[in-house]
Amino acid sequence: MTEGGDACRTALIVIDMLNTYEHEDAEALVRSVREALPGVGALLRRARDAGAPVVYVNDNFGRWRSHHGEILEAALAGRYSDLVEPIAPDEESLFVVKARHSVFYETPLAYLLGQLDVRRVVLCGQVTEQCVLYSALDAHIRHLEVVVAVDAVAHIDAGLAEAALRMMERNMSAELRPSGEIPFEGTPPG
Repeated sequence: MTEGGDACRTALIVIDMLNTYEHEDAEALVRSVREALPGVGALLRRARDAGAPVVYVNDNFGRWRSHHGEILEAALAGRYSDLVEPIAPDEESLFVVKARHSVFYETPLAYLLGQLDVRRVVLCGQVTEQCVLYSALDAHIRHLEVVVAVDAVAHIDAGLAEAALRMMERNMSAELRPSGEIPFEGTPPG
């Protein structure tokens, strides 16, 4: 809610969940993703039911000729397709490709959110202590309200993830909530 109690348009931002898990920290991350997957799925259902924008922002993993379809296909063909299939984008989902940690860094996401009249973002995905943290900071400095779904984010290092969540709450005014307690407002009136 904004000052005065007015609802503001909310978007769900799904960070780096279309992943082949072909990196050195994959095993630790996969365990955490399995725990976060039900929360991510619940958020996707609730956001879609409310008509809220769902934006997948995903690393291109250094494949500079790739687009969202190729990134999804590679993840679905990978060893851990069971972590991708249940939360794959639908036909209404929006997609932004990123190359660095923050979903905003040198991407059109801020422009897209402005065009959609979004003033509140719900972050879910991976990795809590890296991409989620930096994305929350960049959302905060863009004057967006930030909510982090604590049961829908995955980590490599549990201690760093817990510290990152505390930093997001304290330093970025992020709201930390379980996925089932996060309201979504869809299409603005008018």
